[in-house]
Amino acid sequence: MKKRRQNMSTKYNLVPIEVPCVKTKYRSVVTKLPVPESLPIFNKLMDSEPESMRGQPPVVWHHAEGFQVYDRYGNIWLDWSSGVLVANVGHGRIEIKNAIREMIDQGLIGATFAFVHEKRAELCSEMQSMSPDPSNYLAAVFSGGSEAVEYAIKLAKTYAIQKYGPSRKYIVSFTNAFHGSTLGSLLAGGKDGLKKWIVGEGQTFVHVPFPDGFKNEDVSFELFLKTLEDLSIKNEEIAGVITESYQGGGPDFLPAEYAQKLQQFCRYNDIVMIYDEMQAGFGRTGKMFAFEHYDVTPDLIVCGKGLSSSLPISGVIGRKDIMGLYPPGATITTHSSSPLCVAAALANLKILKEENLVENSRMLGEILWSELQKIRNKYLDVFGCVRGRGLVAGIQVVKKNTKEPDGALALRINERCFQKGLLMFAPAGVAGECIKIAPPLMINEEALREGIQVLEEACDEIIGE
Repeated sequence: MKKRRQNMSTKYNLVPIEVPCVKTKYRSVVTKLPVPESLPIFNKLMDSEPESMRGQPPVVWHHAEGFQVYDRYGNIWLDWSSGVLVANVGHGRIEIKNAIREMIDQGLIGATFAFVHEKRAELCSEMQSMSPDPSNYLAAVFSGGSEAVEYAIKLAKTYAIQKYGPSRKYIVSFTNAFHGSTLGSLLAGGKDGLKKWIVGEGQTFVHVPFPDGFKNEDVSFELFLKTLEDLSIKNEEIAGVITESYQGGGPDFLPAEYAQKLQQFCRYNDIVMIYDEMQAGFGRTGKMFAFEHYDVTPDLIVCGKGLSSSLPISGVIGRKDIMGLYPPGATITTHSSSPLCVAAALANLKILKEENLVENSRMLGEILWSELQKIRNKYLDVFGCVRGRGLVAGIQVVKKNTKEPDGALALRINERCFQKGLLMFAPAGVAGECIKIAPPLMINEEALREGIQVLEEACDEIIGE
């Protein structure tokens, strides 16, 4: 059994160990971790589910409220994951639950994108109102992020080919990007390790270095142009450029000047500019959308996750002339605009605005940034850099006095935080070197500072060993 537990995950140790008891206002750790009684659940998954579906800290969620996650054994974690950047307005909000219940009580749970229901119209109108120019933008609703990215790529290529012919075929994206797990979204992504199974596809997807300023120190737009030149790709052959508003493994943000030059390049050459706001949207960075930091106007905006803070839903917001390229029925997908998901999204957006959570993200983000810098300054030899805006941040963990990622050390710090009642998702980044921080936007300053203290304690204990 011991061997079986160790094989459950390539990341976390599933052999229960004694950990210090924790009892604070926001955290409670009262058992061994992982909880011995939870192991049959993990073992059942091992028997029924591929290992690729696992890899997160070994806690079996029972329920979650606000910025706290509970198991059924008395443990409570302060959540710095937001369920992988989903629960922007917090977990288990009663307003979202009530909106879902009202739809169930109305008796409408099965309408699909093929048929209209009232709240679908409300949500599309609401999303349109959040666009850079509501009079010139439309919104389409989907089920998941990869699906929305696929649609954006389809639109960009269709626009280019219909207007200029088949020679305008390339989609340009960035190294280390992640846009999803379906074929098109993976091809657009810049993680080669995820694409080894793809043979004979993707010749029209090309990648340029992302100007993060740490892994790639050259943040000039000239590198973008030179890379395309080296690939013998002409401007008039490019259909679209897609970028995350920030790359999740940092989080790495575009320099504003770079983003503006990218926009000028796309406008001059009539190239569709796509911003993937899946992680970044709905207040995460202290703006409603992260592209607002750059003073640019995307042609297509891909969004999801924080759109509902709960049920699966995504969307594309884009220029009318691009969004209107296909006739009726050409974009139908089975569960898009599901009434329950749409109701959750509408309630979520109302909370986001009424509680001014975008501003809360901005204000608390300043505290988070300042305190993370202090932690980094204690361990400059192994913390390569800190990145963040609003309530998303990350520490790049490196091997001593190098820029070489140290995923093992990042995991040890992450796991120690878990043992102390601070929950993050598994370290992100190219080699799992990024300690990623993303609490719900409704977290308060006291709880945020407690989490920061726990992180610092974990760093002191692990690095100081």
